[in-house]
Amino acid sequence: MANYQIGVIVGSLRKDSFNLKLATSIQKLAPADFTFKQLLINDLPLYNQDSDNSPAESVKRFKADILACTGLLFATPEYNRSMSGVLKNALDHGSRPYGQSVWQGKPAGIIGVSQGAAGTAMAQQHLRNILAYLDVPTLGQPEVFIQYKEGLFDNDGNIGEGSKKFLQNWMDKYVAWVKKHTP
Repeated sequence: MANYQIGVIVGSLRKDSFNLKLATSIQKLAPADFTFKQLLINDLPLYNQDSDNSPAESVKRFKADILACTGLLFATPEYNRSMSGVLKNALDHGSRPYGQSVWQGKPAGIIGVSQGAAGTAMAQQHLRNILAYLDVPTLGQPEVFIQYKEGLFDNDGNIGEGSKKFLQNWMDKYVAWVKKHTP
């Protein structure tokens, strides 16, 4: 049986981030041949092209972690109708220097939760545009635009009963997507 290593990138640095909780809890819905590793972005310096030839150790680690992954799972908040600056910074680091992107061909899924009524729809659209340019095949349907409400997570940090069927369906589609796009 193959093992699929999924790199999880959470676009929020907040300790009690809803997206970190979502990314952590949704992993429990995956089959046993899928393992998940959160890829840290909190220590990446601001991207500066002047550093392309001498990247920080955190950048080298981040890029190596991406290369070691079979697929990617992005959990993005929505800030001012777009993704967070720290997520965009991570995307830039992974795509540079020009012609040496570590993102290419990694199948991805996008999820997100926000307190706003539209969830993270705009942030996800912006992220999808960037991932398309970076040649990251991204699961299109079903989309996961979740408005945070009590009961989304249970007391043990699992997906609450009201959202479990919907998110299990998403996970099943994501698993099939990764397997389809993995050599």
